[in-house]
Amino acid sequence: MTQHTVRIWDLPTRLFHWALAACVVGLVITAKVGGNAMEWHFRLGYGVLALLVFRLVWGVVGGRWSRFSSFLLSPARLVRYLRGNDPAEENAGHSPLGALAVVGMLAVLLAQVGTGLLSDDEIAFSGPLTRFVSNAVVGQATGYHKEIGQYLVLGLVGLHLAAILFYVLVRRQRLVRPMLHGDKVLPVPTVPSRDNLAARALALLVLSLSAGLAWWVASLGASPGF
Repeated sequence: MTQHTVRIWDLPTRLFHWALAACVVGLVITAKVGGNAMEWHFRLGYGVLALLVFRLVWGVVGGRWSRFSSFLLSPARLVRYLRGNDPAEENAGHSPLGALAVVGMLAVLLAQVGTGLLSDDEIAFSGPLTRFVSNAVVGQATGYHKEIGQYLVLGLVGLHLAAILFYVLVRRQRLVRPMLHGDKVLPVPTVPSRDNLAARALALLVLSLSAGLAWWVASLGASPGF
């Protein structure tokens, strides 16, 4: 059978993926350590904010398989995939289950970052947006951020790792390597993601603007915290 090597994950998407993973691990560790580690906790939180804003924009203007339009699925397609009848070219990027996992992870992280901006530990750190809302809202946001949101993030990370192991060990599909070098070996040809110098320059511009937005949000609080 003829195999086709296709660029699926553009460099900006790959860098986003690994940078977000590193930041989430750092956030979990610094939250558990507490104390002075909270300085790094809020810095990493602003980093995640910048990354999430970047990903939302890149999901519109990025490479073919990084765009949210490639995530679109219907109940019929999901059933076909679960039965093993989904065309290979439709799953060159995220599978239907993978697309749901990505959307779920982005939504949970956005909620976690958003509530972090509104949280107050009543000791040394408060989010930069706390002064714009009532104490009741701050209390609710803090409760969600420290309890529900934290466990949702940990749960989704655990499911993500378990799914990778399942696909690698049971379905014999390589998921990690393409996220390192960008290419997948497919049984049928498909449209590759745009990953040239112009696309990377655009990604750098989007990231710079996203980082600027995160910096501006951080500057709204006299004593930033996450």
